[in-house]
Amino acid sequence: MEITPLVPENRQIVQSYGIGRFKVSQKEYESSIIVLPLRTLSWGVKAPNDINYQNLAPVLEDKPPIDILLIGCGRSMQLLPRDLLDRWRQNNIAVDAMDTGAACRTYNILSAEGRRVAAALVALD
Repeated sequence: MEITPLVPENRQIVQSYGIGRFKVSQKEYESSIIVLPLRTLSWGVKAPNDINYQNLAPVLEDKPPIDILLIGCGRSMQLLPRDLLDRWRQNNIAVDAMDTGAACRTYNILSAEGRRVAAALVALD
């Protein structure tokens, strides 16, 4: 599905997603990914139950700091553990979980607005 809005050239943009794949800023990925404002990383997570504070560490390391973390949970939204959400709140980062398609679209909109947003996207199976 094509989902590209107008975004400044220096920002990562999710152009499309599908079963087991993403296209971000002209580059193809065949795994789950973490999209940061200026780079995209492969992410070893295969299911929402695999998501934890440690494997989301690249979001904390991004400079300047991220304000919003969107988590795409695959085909449907999943509730994240309260302790995981609390740890992110302690770092002044808002976290919102949703299905992967919604996370891709929301990331693009917030990025186009110039927000400091990241998306951790579980690939569709």
